[in-house]
Amino acid sequence: MAQPPPKAQSVEELRESAASCQGCELYRDATQTVFGEGAERSKLMLIGEQPGDQEDIQGKPFVGPAGRLLEKALEEAGIDRRRVYVTNAVKHFRFTMRGKRRLHEKPKAGQVRACRPWLEAEIEVVKPGMLVLLGATAAQSVMGPAFRVSKQRGEVMDSPFGIATVATVHPSSILRATDAESREAAMQSFIEDLKVAARR
Repeated sequence: MAQPPPKAQSVEELRESAASCQGCELYRDATQTVFGEGAERSKLMLIGEQPGDQEDIQGKPFVGPAGRLLEKALEEAGIDRRRVYVTNAVKHFRFTMRGKRRLHEKPKAGQVRACRPWLEAEIEVVKPGMLVLLGATAAQSVMGPAFRVSKQRGEVMDSPFGIATVATVHPSSILRATDAESREAAMQSFIEDLKVAARR
């Protein structure tokens, strides 16, 4: 079972090691490990849940519909995506087949735990000044299983890593809004949360 190399010097070193990770069963069905990417000494690290269908195919985080929405929200919040580091709590795509489509499934707690050493290693190498936790899986991965995004969304908190943290929704939840009005309201709230992180 691959483990992060102790005292890794770069994200590239971690990415190469993670490519052969078999820490949980998700590697069997996923196309590849999808590791984080972005500015290595970034002030801002965004942590999502897991790669989706497009991320699994392309091998990059946040390149599907939720990634495009995230990019738009970052821009509106005055944050340059090229200057942030984006990753996920889980590095392999968990899905169920529905006909020919692969439908996203929430990762299990054990799968999140298996991936945590990689997330810790990324934080150690990137040394961000602020963590932005996108959705419940990411937030609980960092803050613990009792954490509720709905209760502490948009607040600046201390994380167990000693790094300031803001939790917000995952951009995919905005895509699931039932109508244009609620989608727009959800998007504006999301942008406001990102602005809180940007101000720090």
